[in-house]
Amino acid sequence: MAGMFEGVRIVGAGQAPYAKRSDRSVQRLMYEAGAAALADAGLPWSAVDGLAVTCFLLPPDNAPTVAEHLGIEARFLFQGLYGGASGIIGMAHAARAIRDGACDVALVLAADAFDVAAHNETLDHFNGSIKEYMSPQGFGGANGMFALHTRLYMERHGATREDFGRFCVGLRENALRNPNALFKTPLTLDDYLNAKPIADPLRLYDCVMPCVGGDAIVLASERVAAGLQGPSLRIRAAEEIHNYPANDPYAVPGGWAGVAGRLYQRAGVEPAQMQFAQLYDDYPVMAFVQMEGLGLCEPGRAHEYVRHNDVSWRGALPINTGGGQLSAGQAGASGGMIGVYEAAAQLLGRAPGRQLDCHLGLVSGYGMVAYGRGLCSSAAILERVH
Repeated sequence: MAGMFEGVRIVGAGQAPYAKRSDRSVQRLMYEAGAAALADAGLPWSAVDGLAVTCFLLPPDNAPTVAEHLGIEARFLFQGLYGGASGIIGMAHAARAIRDGACDVALVLAADAFDVAAHNETLDHFNGSIKEYMSPQGFGGANGMFALHTRLYMERHGATREDFGRFCVGLRENALRNPNALFKTPLTLDDYLNAKPIADPLRLYDCVMPCVGGDAIVLASERVAAGLQGPSLRIRAAEEIHNYPANDPYAVPGGWAGVAGRLYQRAGVEPAQMQFAQLYDDYPVMAFVQMEGLGLCEPGRAHEYVRHNDVSWRGALPINTGGGQLSAGQAGASGGMIGVYEAAAQLLGRAPGRQLDCHLGLVSGYGMVAYGRGLCSSAAILERVH
């Protein structure tokens, strides 16, 4: 079953510089991330004939106008409507387009120019559920929503704030080795526990920092990839699921349990074979849910896993090796691409300072928060070919 993306390779990865604030437009950020990825692949802009783009601040522009802005004559376009799940979904759709001969080289990118104020304003009218039923009640934004999920997880499974703190401390260790991460100072467990309260039980370091940035990868047909220098990757499997579990707004959110079996079966591998995991970490609780849903630990036991295992780049299963959103920053919709970028960079051998010895890894995404939970989940397994 691992041939579902046969004939497609990932050949490059790049980022736009992350910053707390900037006057760069989202179109500029997309250009910078795309140019970096194409340079990494050794391909010119003129080779690109497919584009998958995700950006919260893009309207009234859209994928066709981004293609116009970047000078791409596109035979395939995708616009991500799935929040932080969009990066993986866009990658999979672009890979199918290449596999089926619709295009030869696809740029998959995401970018946003967020600060805290822009983030909160966007979330207030993110969709009809939030706009009509949550914002008028002063729901506290994403922090208030995921504080409830965090409390539920703690009460249901016995997790403590120290457990979430160990996860955040490990990610900060990774970020200190990533020159494009926003956070440049070490984080101790005491720092985490004594940080400013945000929405009980969440404190400052449980919450991502909205920022400016962009991430991209380049997909190419096997024919094109054969003419390039350097390694390439294949997508062994990719899955998406939406509104899982249906009609249950009170569950701890996440659809990975609904796709994990098929993901590993199609990839022909087991969870224990993963050499890293790049998880969507808008809040630590959601990373815990992904660890469990994707079979990296037992259900309800992620907090115990982080008590006894190092999740930093030194551990047996490193998580979010570039620092993740919690320590590198969340550039809006690019929160769904930072893990895809990091997975590709690691497997291509282009993560200096934090480079793992790896050939197989997992990446997951999550997004489109509606009435109390995210509706969209995605995951993929990537492998270095040579």
